[in-house]
Amino acid sequence: MKSELAKKFFDTYGLQPAATYFTPGRVNLIGEHIDYNGGLVFPCAITLGTWLCLAPNNDGVIRFKSVNFPEDKAIDLAPSYTKDGSGWYNYPLGVFHELQKKSVIPQGFDLLYYGNIPIGSGLSSSASIEVVTAFAITDFLGLDYDRLELVKIAKRVENDFIGLNSGIMDQFAVAFGEKDKAIVLNCDTLEYKIVDCDLGDHYLTIINTKKPRELAESKYNERVIECQAALKALQTEITINNLCELTAEKFALHSHVIKDDTVLKRATHVVRENDRVILAAKALGEGNLEEFGRLMYASHQSLKSLYEVTGVELDTVVEFCAAYPEVTGARMTGAGFGGCAIAIVKKSAVDDFREKLTQYYTNRIGYACEVYVSEIGSGATAI
Repeated sequence: MKSELAKKFFDTYGLQPAATYFTPGRVNLIGEHIDYNGGLVFPCAITLGTWLCLAPNNDGVIRFKSVNFPEDKAIDLAPSYTKDGSGWYNYPLGVFHELQKKSVIPQGFDLLYYGNIPIGSGLSSSASIEVVTAFAITDFLGLDYDRLELVKIAKRVENDFIGLNSGIMDQFAVAFGEKDKAIVLNCDTLEYKIVDCDLGDHYLTIINTKKPRELAESKYNERVIECQAALKALQTEITINNLCELTAEKFALHSHVIKDDTVLKRATHVVRENDRVILAAKALGEGNLEEFGRLMYASHQSLKSLYEVTGVELDTVVEFCAAYPEVTGARMTGAGFGGCAIAIVKKSAVDDFREKLTQYYTNRIGYACEVYVSEIGSGATAI
């Protein structure tokens, strides 16, 4: 990939790239929609991701180009930037905006991006672009930024520059991921633990529903507001800073203060899902795939009935998986409303699984899904 992208860079800019970087996408194995509620999540990096070739220029211009998108952007080096329309280049532009708050960029750059993460699939292509940009620029310039600082920069881009009220999980996972490991991350304290993720004779498969996630951003922000309402109600009776400080037992004692049925459902999912992460990390660490799979299905059901973020496409995938004997567990991953599901599938059955799921999904939905077999990969790196 490095040599192919270098050739594209030369064809685009007329010179060889000075450096090449890669940052993966991620899947969250379990623990959905609780990162912005101070909870535990359990993501891992995947081997799909974003490559970036770059070279400095003396023009005082930052040029953003992508193999994946027709739009490009050239912008003069400046002390700050503002979001420009809805183009993909706003994600790396936001990184330059954050870095320029400290006036760290002395010259222009020519940049060429390539990603093989399906766009709009919920595998964190935006976080991958943000982190690869922050990692590449700071590494190339020899700046003393650790990975956690880069994660926080990328999160500010998502929240303040782009305007999505997301948590820190995506950026953290694509920066800190390790091969064949998963991360138990406390989204409140940012304490984390690396857990062995030995799937034995199973593959991690990613199923892209191919449903565009048009509603994801607005509905995501709506869920954040609903959770904030639940927290505010609970704070009239107990002292907590986040919903995930509550165990299921303690939540049951105080949930009567939440009068809105919809808000109550959202909070119930959050508290129970946080408990599932603890159980799932223990099960996977002990190699108990059956228990891990049971928890995956329970998570999906909660996201369907309590958080209401799945939809017929994701539910169709999980319904098929639950009836297919060589699948240990399956669930949606990411924000929902389309995007991807994940399944733990016997290696010997993957080809049959792909064929039969695709046929089942096409018959139900009217178009085919895509099935990827991914390894658990490493975080941001220079190539």
